[in-house]
Amino acid sequence: MKKRSVLVFVSLLFCIFLSMNPNFQQLVEFPEQYLTQGNHEEPQVNGIWSKLIKVEKVSTNQIVSVSGVSHTLGSEKFEVSYKLFGIFPLRSGEVEVMKPMKLIPGGQSIGVTLQTKGVMVVGQAPVVDKSGKKIFPAKEAGIEVGDILLKIDNQEVRTDQDVSNAVHLAGEEKGNVDVLFKHQDQILEKKIRPIFCVETGRYRMGLFVRDEAAGVGTLSFLDPISKQYGALGHVITDADTNQKIEVSKGKVIASSIYAIEKGKRGHPGEKLGSFVSDSTFMGTIEKNTTTGIFGLMSGQVVNPYFNEAIPVGWESEVKIGPAKIYTVIQGEKIEEFNINIDRVMHNRTDSKNMIVRVTDPRLLEVTGGIIQGMSGSPIVQDGKIIGAVTHVFVNDSQRGYGVFIQNMINEGMKLDKKQAA
Repeated sequence: MKKRSVLVFVSLLFCIFLSMNPNFQQLVEFPEQYLTQGNHEEPQVNGIWSKLIKVEKVSTNQIVSVSGVSHTLGSEKFEVSYKLFGIFPLRSGEVEVMKPMKLIPGGQSIGVTLQTKGVMVVGQAPVVDKSGKKIFPAKEAGIEVGDILLKIDNQEVRTDQDVSNAVHLAGEEKGNVDVLFKHQDQILEKKIRPIFCVETGRYRMGLFVRDEAAGVGTLSFLDPISKQYGALGHVITDADTNQKIEVSKGKVIASSIYAIEKGKRGHPGEKLGSFVSDSTFMGTIEKNTTTGIFGLMSGQVVNPYFNEAIPVGWESEVKIGPAKIYTVIQGEKIEEFNINIDRVMHNRTDSKNMIVRVTDPRLLEVTGGIIQGMSGSPIVQDGKIIGAVTHVFVNDSQRGYGVFIQNMINEGMKLDKKQAA
């Protein structure tokens, strides 16, 4: 009896030691790094822990799958209990096992055009009245750079010309105008008195506005069955305000790279490209998110290095070491280049999940490393697509950030049934 009590006491002490051990705590904090993936009766731990700890599945929850995405994008969550020798409870926690999925890596250079929801304020300018006085009607009413004009006198505005015409008409007819606009996350309404501008002969309220944006980037992946795609790996922001652009509509088509501005310390390089008029593919832009743009693709999308879709490598599978990226540096030809993943930053939900470094001599010679327009270039490691290039380090063009493909899928490919139909 005494020996049994001592054994229980020692086991309890060992349980306390394990529960305070940082390595064991990671089992709950980062369980996917320790669990094998696949279809198991219950999750299991790997390595030395499997000799000491039994993981018992308490309950199972199916995570909502994404409509229209092939291979049933989704995951399964387990409520589990960690027990020493399968007897003494240590801790409990929740683990998530991602289901298998395959995508076609991109690499194509794409031209992106989009129209904003409403009209974005990108600058302010004084209106010179008949007396020569400079007045800022909109600024004085509280409208700031980065705000989105939604309605003028209860009429929706979609273009800069809509704004100009509505303000001039209101100034002529009644001398003031009601402006509904979005300021950060608030919808506000202000009454503004337009000023007759002697320089233009029109009523104005002193704003520079923009209703569209365009640029060059790289396609990251395509789902071969649903035709959903992801590109860029980061959010599209307005060049003047650095604010996220709320997309009304947009499209992506093929682009051709005709020149490269090589990157150097303090000055990121850039791909110079033009849109291809007879593009073999075209995509809609349904979402502009932290991890890229997403929509539906039609036409022919071909990567010569991959005849078929390859497995997705989830966050837990990404590791420090060599990998490859696919991008265009001349014309429309996709090429393969060597990189190294120098650091992996788990549990970040933004577009900066790993630090990548270009090691390919040819790419370094031509571009200096990572350059603008390369954003979205897919990253493949051990035969799996694990992410996409997103940003370059301004003071070290050989290095930059990459986003986990898992984060792109989670944030971007959740198109509703109507969009994915």
